[in-house]
Amino acid sequence: MTYDVLIIGGGPGGIYTAWELLNKRPDLKLALFESGHTLERRRCPIDGVKVKSCVHCPTCAIMNGFGGAGAFSDGKYNITNQFGGTLHEHIGKKKALELMEYVDQINMENGGEGTKLYSTGNTRIKKLCLENDLHLLDASVRHLGTDINYVVLEHLYAGLKDRMDIFFDTPVRSVEKLADGYAVTTDKERYEGRTCVISVGRSGSKWMEEVCTALKIPTSSNRVDIGVRVELPYEVFAHLTDELYESKIVYRTEKFQDRVRTFCMNPKGVVVNENTNGIVTVNGHSYEDPALHTENTNFALLVAKHFSEPFKDSNGYGESIARLSNMLGGGVIEDRDPEQQRFARQRAYLEKTFGAQVTVVEFFTAGGSSPPDRRTRWRPCSAA
Repeated sequence: MTYDVLIIGGGPGGIYTAWELLNKRPDLKLALFESGHTLERRRCPIDGVKVKSCVHCPTCAIMNGFGGAGAFSDGKYNITNQFGGTLHEHIGKKKALELMEYVDQINMENGGEGTKLYSTGNTRIKKLCLENDLHLLDASVRHLGTDINYVVLEHLYAGLKDRMDIFFDTPVRSVEKLADGYAVTTDKERYEGRTCVISVGRSGSKWMEEVCTALKIPTSSNRVDIGVRVELPYEVFAHLTDELYESKIVYRTEKFQDRVRTFCMNPKGVVVNENTNGIVTVNGHSYEDPALHTENTNFALLVAKHFSEPFKDSNGYGESIARLSNMLGGGVIEDRDPEQQRFARQRAYLEKTFGAQVTVVEFFTAGGSSPPDRRTRWRPCSAA
C-alpha cells in the first residue's frame, strides 16, 4: 500500500506531524504506525496488590501507545529554549518559541482551555536564587495535569482517526530507502511512501540506532540524567510552586563542578512507579482537579552525564544503573525513617535548607516493599 507520508511513532512528534499535515494539506494520504495500544487500552497490569512486578507484556502500556511515554505524565508543557531540547540550534530561538506557542494553542483548542500558564518573567525568585549561588532558568509553563493531558490526547485522536490510517500494535521492523521514497516493513505487510517521518521516543531508541546504521545516518550520544526524587510538605516549596509551578533551578558543585538541577516538580502531587520492560523507575504526577491534590510536593534532583567518542550507548548506560539499583534494593530504595543513615547527608542538607523533614527516594527504583499507606500512592501511572 502506498502513502504520501509514513509516520512511525504515535507520541507527540508523530501526533502533531499528522495534525499539521492534515490541516495544511488535507489531500495527503497518511499512515501512522504505533507499536503500542490505543489510548483507552493503555493499562499497566501492575496494581501494587495482586500484581507487583513486570509481567513483560508484548508492548509496555506505560511507554508505548497513542500519546507516547508522556500520556500519563504530569502534563507540563515548557515553552523555552533553555532546557528540554535543541530545536533552536536548528531553526533559531525565535522560530522555536513560536512553534512551541503554536502547539500550546492547539492544546488549548483541544480540551486544555482554562488551564494556567505560569512564567518566570519578572519574578523576584530569580534574584533570590542568584544570592544563593543558584540559577533559575527562564520558561513559561503550561500545566495541564495528568487528567487534562489525557483529555487533550482524546481530542487529538478524535480529530485524526477518520482522516488517516492509524495502525496500532504494529511495530515497524525495518525502514528502506527507495529511489522515489521509503518502504517500511511490519510483521503483517510492507508499506511505501514518498516521505517518512520517524519519531519513536526513548522506548524506540535502540531500534532507531539500528535504522540509522542501516541508512548510514550519523548519530550523536545524548546525555544521561541520574539523581533522586525528593518529597516534602507542600508548604515548604509553596513560595516557588504557587508563582512558577515548575522551577528549573541549577547549581554547580564547587569540588567537581557537577551541574545539578531540579526537574519535574509536582505541587500537591503523588510519587508513582513506572515499570518499563522490567526496569522500575520513579516519577511524579500532579492533577488539575483539586479533589486529587495531596499535601506533598515532589521533584527530582538530577546530575547530567555527558559522553564522548567512542562511547555512544548513553541509554544503555542509564538502563544498567537502573537495573543495578533494582537488584540492590529488591524494589524501592526509600529513605523515610529518621533513624536510617542512608542518604543522611542529602537529607540533612535538604532539611537544613527547607526547614522540614523530607523523604528521599532513589530516582531509578520504585515498587516493592512500600508500607500500605504509601503503596496506594505509588501505583503505576496508568492506574493513578
